[in-house]
Amino acid sequence: MKIGLDTFACDGGKTGVGMYVTQFLKYISPSQEALFELFGWEYDRYAYSEVAPNFDFIPQCSVQGRTASSLWHIYRYPKFALTRQFDACFFPAAHRCLPYKSPCPTIGVVHDMAAYWGNRKTRVHLGAILRMVLPNLLRHMDVIIAVSEWVKKELVERAHVKENRIVVIPNGIDHASFYPRQRNEESVLLIQPFSFKRPYVLCVSRIDHPIKNHVKLIEGFSIFKERTKFPHRLVLAGGDHNNANLVKEAASASAWRNDIFFTGHFPPKSLPELYAGADFVVIPSMYEGFGTGVLEAMACGVPVICARAASLPETADHAALYFDPLNAEDMADRMVTVSTDREIYNECRQLGLERVKGYTWEKCVERTLQTIYETAAK
Repeated sequence: MKIGLDTFACDGGKTGVGMYVTQFLKYISPSQEALFELFGWEYDRYAYSEVAPNFDFIPQCSVQGRTASSLWHIYRYPKFALTRQFDACFFPAAHRCLPYKSPCPTIGVVHDMAAYWGNRKTRVHLGAILRMVLPNLLRHMDVIIAVSEWVKKELVERAHVKENRIVVIPNGIDHASFYPRQRNEESVLLIQPFSFKRPYVLCVSRIDHPIKNHVKLIEGFSIFKERTKFPHRLVLAGGDHNNANLVKEAASASAWRNDIFFTGHFPPKSLPELYAGADFVVIPSMYEGFGTGVLEAMACGVPVICARAASLPETADHAALYFDPLNAEDMADRMVTVSTDREIYNECRQLGLERVKGYTWEKCVERTLQTIYETAAK
């Protein structure tokens, strides 16, 4: 059996989808390595070499960009897959790029349907043509893996995919990296290449307005500071994306601008330490297909307050405090509660540690491989 693995639109392993591919390859056993052959842009050749040094990589599509990728998948992929004699092909970013036809069975992972959320000004930009044809491409897949029940619901309602062709397999957490650390009383935390003055409130997300809702978070943080006069800083860890300038303008306009810190793209290896040093984590997103940041924070033993939106309540369940993502006052209320009520703080922390035990990459990869192999054998 030979399985093709499409690394197009996986961001070279740097974003959530890229991390999914990294973890997938990491937990494939040596006996299964020969079954998989990776293909994508030339610059992806070494993106996964550290975790998957023994996998073959076939570079394709010399022209970079979303349009070039879409055209390659429509016109070149069928012949490529036939030539490589794939028994099935796995698309880890099926919500971003897909072929129209395939000579072999196809399995794709849909992490979100953010391109179909909200109005034209608020949704994630996918490109007008791809946004129009993607639902039809999804309906041509043999099996779709949805990362949450929320995404499955959206696939049925927005893309009109039949329920019996959707399998829900939640993402996992790397428990070897994300775990509680001993909290010392140092006032400054050194995490290369930064130093962070404690205490701080943390939000880990790309700076993407309005979907990640940073502007409302800044408003909520300002209200929290005004009410409590606590010394907390707000750390926004993530690279600039859509309308990042509007978020930074909101931070500059805040009376507490000196307590708001942008890290830019943060080194993934240092993220667990950053989480562990936070007083609590805020996830204000108006849309998340899964909400990995919820589990990363909980695994580090840090209380989470998050928006009551999209998949977040499904992922966090009863282990987080919730707020209306459009209401800065409500958000500030939860910040005040978790920072002043020690009983609630400890309860959130303990419930989070229990909640996250059920999410592992081993379980995710095992179920995903089973789905791929069963589909290839049909």
